[in-house]
Amino acid sequence: MVSLYVLFWMYIVLFAIIGAMRGWAKELMVTFSVALGLFIITVLETYVGIVRNSIAAVGGVSQFWMRTTIVVMLVFFGYQTPNIRALQGARFAREHLQDTLLGFLLGAFNGYLVVGSLWWFLHKAGYPFEAILPLQPGFPQYDSALRLIELLPPEWLTIPWIYFAVGVAFLFIIIVFI
Repeated sequence: MVSLYVLFWMYIVLFAIIGAMRGWAKELMVTFSVALGLFIITVLETYVGIVRNSIAAVGGVSQFWMRTTIVVMLVFFGYQTPNIRALQGARFAREHLQDTLLGFLLGAFNGYLVVGSLWWFLHKAGYPFEAILPLQPGFPQYDSALRLIELLPPEWLTIPWIYFAVGVAFLFIIIVFI
């Protein structure tokens, strides 16, 4: 059995390797996709009455699946980067070591955002699946995992910070990609 703590770090390494291969520009689109996903979840659960009064109020499995579906769908489309001419131009070329390293770092950050968000959703839902055990005292890395859960993206990327994140993402897209 693998603990979620170890699985979290394994996925961060995997996302980092993928980021190094894809390049920083494409990984930045995934970062923006996760920020947009968390923004949509925040808006739905805060301002849309139907969601706030039904799914968000009940919590549990239905809220977990709603949140997970939104994030996973947007991450999927973020990884399906279209052939935009700006992404193929010379300024986004992956010819230098620093471009690969920046892709590696952004990939690791994306792993933190994606896997961390999914873990946080699972934790807030109370680990409703039999195959996934909740954190319990006595498990290896129990204290480390509890400290890490407090640092996962949905824990700190809330109102008003999520608004700034989406604003910066759109500003970056307009200035750099267009």
